[in-house]
Amino acid sequence: MATKQSLLRLSTRVQGLRRLSSSPTPGVQTLSYSESDDIIYGPDHWQLRNSLRKIIDKDINPKVDEWEAQRKFPAHKVFKLLGNNGFLGVSRPKEYGGLELDYSYSTALAEELGNINCGGIPMAIGVQTDMSTPALARFGSEFLKKEFLAPTIAGDLVACLGVSEVSSGSDVASIQTRASRKGDDLIINGGKMWTTNGTQADWMCCLANTSEGKVHANKSLIVIPMKTPGVTVAKEIQKLGMWSSDTAQIFFEDVRVPRSHIIGEEGQGFMYQMLQFQEERLFATACALVPLEKMIAETIKYTTERKIFGRSVLNYQVVHFTLAELSTEVEMLRSALYRAVALYIKGQDVTKLASMCKLKAGRLLREASDKCLQYWGGMGFTEEVLISRMYRDMRLISIGAGADEVMLAIICKLMNTLPKK
Repeated sequence: MATKQSLLRLSTRVQGLRRLSSSPTPGVQTLSYSESDDIIYGPDHWQLRNSLRKIIDKDINPKVDEWEAQRKFPAHKVFKLLGNNGFLGVSRPKEYGGLELDYSYSTALAEELGNINCGGIPMAIGVQTDMSTPALARFGSEFLKKEFLAPTIAGDLVACLGVSEVSSGSDVASIQTRASRKGDDLIINGGKMWTTNGTQADWMCCLANTSEGKVHANKSLIVIPMKTPGVTVAKEIQKLGMWSSDTAQIFFEDVRVPRSHIIGEEGQGFMYQMLQFQEERLFATACALVPLEKMIAETIKYTTERKIFGRSVLNYQVVHFTLAELSTEVEMLRSALYRAVALYIKGQDVTKLASMCKLKAGRLLREASDKCLQYWGGMGFTEEVLISRMYRDMRLISIGAGADEVMLAIICKLMNTLPKK
């Protein structure tokens, strides 16, 4: 079993290799921390993945069926286990409990989370690591980082992200939740919808309007402790898929928090959230790769054994050709993701590439789960096989974190082909 100390040693070794590779000595071949048969992964990435896989196989997958039936997994228990082993702050600063590795390690972690036998738990972990905390880690005050970021990385606190509302999903600029200034405090009224981890969360990274004016410059990200008077979990939403992950509707009625709970600069919340979306969409794409591979592999195995008209289903050309096409698409998606991550590590804005990856991941998950399930016949329409769970869980990827149509609009905007209003 991995320990956080072993991953911290890994972090120190990687940073040492970075220094070696950036300070070449004439006539001496320098080491590179990314040298590998893979594009962005080296031995240390695989060490991290293997360590996480042991936890998944021992402590998570054996209980997934039970948590699916209960429609909730124990977030505090699972996150504490992951936090104790260093997996909730891979790219976050060491001074707050993170490993301070580059984002390729977060990508490796997200890809390995795809080995969990459902979509809900990886999504909930992603909210903790890549959706509610990037802006806090990058722009938050020292006070907020110590009070909320450090215990979230440790797994002592569960975080949620409050952006979507009843009438404002992918259209982030149209949110109505308002935080009005009153002395040194903010008074928050409104509500949030589709809040992952919402019934178990200890705090929310909430996007709210803090002033009048242009919709892209009047919003702030605010840390709201979920036990603050006036915060109400209105209902736990029952969903088509992602059963292990709890999803809530949240109401705010005269919720009072200090103005010091604003992350970064007041009025910059929309831009901070757009930056958070880059990591969220890269994370979602990385989480898609293993489920895609698993659906194809499981379908190959089943169609090899299943016979129709005297021969295996796999022997029919339409079946093995389809699976070959799907496998090819998975590799194209992987290459696009790795390129986006490599550029992101260099400090480039990857909004366009991240949106392309997210768009392709959602569509490919829909296509693969539908086509693979078809080859399972009646068995695929039962809850006894993984493919049916993947079919219902992975449908969300084309909706959450920006629907496919929003991804297309972003891509068109960056291609200068989006019509002017």
